[in-house]
Amino acid sequence: MEDRIIRAVFDEETITVYQAYRPEITNPALINQRFVPPFKMERMTWIKPSFLWMMYRCGWTQKEGQEHVLAIKIKREGWEWAVKNACLSHFVKEIDSSTDEWKETLRTAPVRIQWDPERDIFLNNLDYRSIQVGLTGIAVEKFVNDWIVSIEDISEKCRHIHSLVLNKKIVEAKQLLPLEKVYPLPNNLKIRIHYSS
Repeated sequence: MEDRIIRAVFDEETITVYQAYRPEITNPALINQRFVPPFKMERMTWIKPSFLWMMYRCGWTQKEGQEHVLAIKIKREGWEWAVKNACLSHFVKEIDSSTDEWKETLRTAPVRIQWDPERDIFLNNLDYRSIQVGLTGIAVEKFVNDWIVSIEDISEKCRHIHSLVLNKKIVEAKQLLPLEKVYPLPNNLKIRIHYSS
């Protein structure tokens, strides 16, 4: 069985998550240090603590609409609220007593969690999974209005690391990666999200 582990950049107060958007969204967010229109509060928004999974998702900032990568520091209490109020995006018999119960929880939960293969610096699959957290409804409101501590555009750094990889300067590229450590999630929350290590 593949391990499902939360690795992240964090300190005592905050955890860093990543998102990628087009400049029409990122520029106002950087100026205001919070998301404002045209960011849509009504849509589900996904936050990811894995830098390399974000690079896989946005193609090192090359995918249309994902040209700008934001490193967003949010309060750890917000992150843990999200985990506590989440439903897995797939049915797990050890957590939900029936598929009907899971479907109802999925329909009403403000947070959705899925575990996707972590990536290496070449964006190949690794043998463990990283968490992606989808926020909707009240969770988006909390994220935007309460949780965000700072927003930084790291797009140029992403492109620089990518250029080093393309030029086979792998050691140099790896030295620039964020230092992600295993996040100390409380045991009761680990069970809820099918965390395993």
